[in-house]
Amino acid sequence: MDEKEFWELVDGSREAAGDDPVEQADALVERLLGLDPDGIVDFARHFESRYNRAYTWDLWAAAALLLGGASDDAFDYFRCWLIGRGRHVFEGALHDPDQLARLLGDFDEENDGDAEELGYAADEAYEQLTGTVMPDLGLPPPPPEPLGGYLDPDDDATLADRFPALWARFRE
Repeated sequence: MDEKEFWELVDGSREAAGDDPVEQADALVERLLGLDPDGIVDFARHFESRYNRAYTWDLWAAAALLLGGASDDAFDYFRCWLIGRGRHVFEGALHDPDQLARLLGDFDEENDGDAEELGYAADEAYEQLTGTVMPDLGLPPPPPEPLGGYLDPDDDATLADRFPALWARFRE
């Protein structure tokens, strides 16, 4: 599976679900069930690689700003949600998290920013198809700490300075 096919599966599932993260996970499982086991493993590798790339202090601080705080688990689920938004939003946010202010349409912190189930879609599809658990993906372990310099998500002055567009849209 190449990158284009990965993003087509993500985009197709989001469109089928009307942007609902829980329904998107179900739609993604259905699409993945149309692949062979190796294709599902390839999808999982793509997903996990992007999930690990998004493990940055900047994105964690941006998630905290969007969600009104972000625990370890909330940030994990945010990264799944970010992948679920598609390549344009994902890559834009990795390049500069402040771009989320313009990349995101309507954002409801009660319903958006959390796609825990999306992170399990490949595992679920693989188990349904094969009756066994997903094999090891053979990827390097995730970094022990987020990448980049630490940003205190409780330091409003720093967040406003680092993410002026996000701050203006979601905090002012």
